[in-house]
Amino acid sequence: MRNLLQSSETGPMSNRTNWWIGGTALAAGLVLGLSWSIWPRTESDANQANAAMQTPYEDLIRDAAPLQQFSRVLSRISNAATPSVVHIKSERQVADRGRVEETGSGVLMSSQTRPGLYVVTNRHVIDGAQLADIHIELYDGREIQPDQVLSDSATDVAVLKVTAAGAVPGRWGDSNEVDIGNIVLAMGSPFGLSRSVTLGIISAKGRRQLKLGSADVLNQDFLQTDAAINPGNSGGPLIDINGRVIGINTAIASSGGGNEGIGFSIPSNLAQRVMEQLLEHGVVRRAYLGVRLDPQFDISAARKLRLDRVRGARVTQVYPGTPAAKADLRTDDVVLTFDGIDVQDENHLINQVSLTPIGRQVKLGVWRGGQQITLTITLADRSDLNQTSEAPTEPGMGAQIRKMGLTVHPLTEDLSEQIGFPDTTRGLLILKVDPTCELSTELQVYDVLEEVGRRPVASVEELELALNSADTTSSVVLRVRRSTGTSSRTHLIVWQR
Repeated sequence: MRNLLQSSETGPMSNRTNWWIGGTALAAGLVLGLSWSIWPRTESDANQANAAMQTPYEDLIRDAAPLQQFSRVLSRISNAATPSVVHIKSERQVADRGRVEETGSGVLMSSQTRPGLYVVTNRHVIDGAQLADIHIELYDGREIQPDQVLSDSATDVAVLKVTAAGAVPGRWGDSNEVDIGNIVLAMGSPFGLSRSVTLGIISAKGRRQLKLGSADVLNQDFLQTDAAINPGNSGGPLIDINGRVIGINTAIASSGGGNEGIGFSIPSNLAQRVMEQLLEHGVVRRAYLGVRLDPQFDISAARKLRLDRVRGARVTQVYPGTPAAKADLRTDDVVLTFDGIDVQDENHLINQVSLTPIGRQVKLGVWRGGQQITLTITLADRSDLNQTSEAPTEPGMGAQIRKMGLTVHPLTEDLSEQIGFPDTTRGLLILKVDPTCELSTELQVYDVLEEVGRRPVASVEELELALNSADTTSSVVLRVRRSTGTSSRTHLIVWQR
């Protein structure tokens, strides 16, 4: 057997083999040489490609530096304000519904005149709940309960006195210095998600005549913001870029119950004043003019009074013996300015008057007979006057019960039949409810007050006796009958005095 690898033959097969080996070696050399010649250029191209890919990111890092700084500032604002924000849960008894839970937010604040620590929130968050049924969760996870609760229905503000060692209060800002377009943060517990922060701007100022739930808030001067505010944010703070509280988040304008970019906050100057009044007096003392204003003041009425446009608040009635009467304010006068502030409408004037210190002298700019004049008025305390800015009670129109903010009249058999109650119903028919009183969200005209503290009240004298006997308690149970059209039903109300 031959070994072909060791053969010494030099025929045609041997020549082809040598040609193949030589050709392969030549091709390998060409490839190696070509590769060697182009290697530096390929590496350079790769570096250029990598550099081209890196350029957009480097440009972004450079150009985004201001935004990164802004983002860091927002984090610092949030970190500064968050420890003062609390989550609130409360339960109350509701007729025909049993126990109902309400969740919301609040902010820890200190007082200028009273020692201690306080939670400022919305009244509707804790309305009707007993102290033992209000739970406040602090930033560090501690849960506490309030020592005292004070509230004001006219502004929907509540103040809860608390004891919490080491807790950090927030700082009030000046809501008068806030401008449309200013950046703000809304803080709170939307849908129970505590320590949530949203970003937006002030969209508008001086929002009034809003319908908030089942009751109207009398003193309205809301800040409007597009920072996301959802259920559970109520009572939480609106924060400016200095970390200060410039509003208390209160309501949203929504068709579906969630955030749609329109939220409302009580201005900090209003909330702070209400807080200090509640701590000093237990109630908010409000100043008073003594006039009836025109809620339908339009361009037609303005032109008749020779005004160039609708502005100010038109007086339709001046009640005798009031500050307005003493200052010579007259029917068809239009109040254009109050203490140097341009009056936008009748609600704006009501708000300005009620939040002005009692006893203060104020200059009114008044449009009368085609020209502007100036009047000086000394504001009085609403609770000390015999009349109110609503129509005064006349003989036969019922009795005013100032402690409750009600005007009532004994319910007779004839009256019972007229308003749809059984002829055996007895009690006090409610003719008027002061919108600033604590009961304004619970009672309405045509209700019948049957019992106070489980004592029947069929006359004003019986009501006064019942109130005097319950004078030492902070909560009083009221039994009220209400007509439902074809029938009537009774329900219980806990009156937090």
